Amino acid sequence: MSQSRKPNEEEIMFYLLAFMEDERISVWHLAIMTAILCLGYRQGQSGRIQVSRSRIMKQSHINTIPTYHKYFKELRDLGYIEYVPSYNPGYKSEVILNQKKVTQ
Repeated sequence: MSQSRKPNEEEIMFYLLAFMEDERISVWHLAIMTAILCLGYRQGQSGRIQVSRSRIMKQSHINTIPTYHKYFKELRDLGYIEYVPSYNPGYKSEVILNQKKVTQ
């Protein structure tokens, strides 16, 4: 997916279907990815998506920080996303969707 334009529904479904076919992915992974894709759609971005833990947790209905960190880290370890943290409170962290992983 391109970085500079809003993803269309077909691209979003492509990502979701790829995640659902991976037997290692649980409902918690899928909830986090759906929240990230939703944020990207709202921002009009499909490559680098600005994120915050609190917003992802709220949209994915994950209520505990350890659960969030566990499944977010697993998505990184599985290669579905790259995480670019911002250590500046004035800037949001970014998630980069790894399209190569999804097309394998």
